Amino acid sequence: MSSWFYKNLGDAMLVGDQSEQIEQGFMAAYLGAGSPKDMAVFIRHESEGRLHCEVQIYFSPRASRVALEFDAQPCEKPCPDGLSKLVGSPESWEALFPEKAC
Repeated sequence: MSSWFYKNLGDAMLVGDQSEQIEQGFMAAYLGAGSPKDMAVFIRHESEGRLHCEVQIYFSPRASRVALEFDAQPCEKPCPDGLSKLVGSPESWEALFPEKAC
């Protein structure tokens, strides 16, 4: 599968448990896959003009199985601006975003 996936976790103040579950599910799949450098989950806080921001989680294509376990939806590759790595290989940023900007 070559599609990225995203999941809106909602209000940033309420995502702790969901984020932790995603990290745990990812790590099991990541280690089982041999820790590939192009397998990662990224996070972005987005407000889009609202008072409170929402947390968006982006799963790389190699993390598609984990994404589907959490009912994530297919999406285009996200712009790296404002993204942070939630979990994955230390080399995942360079492997997945060699262009460094939109």
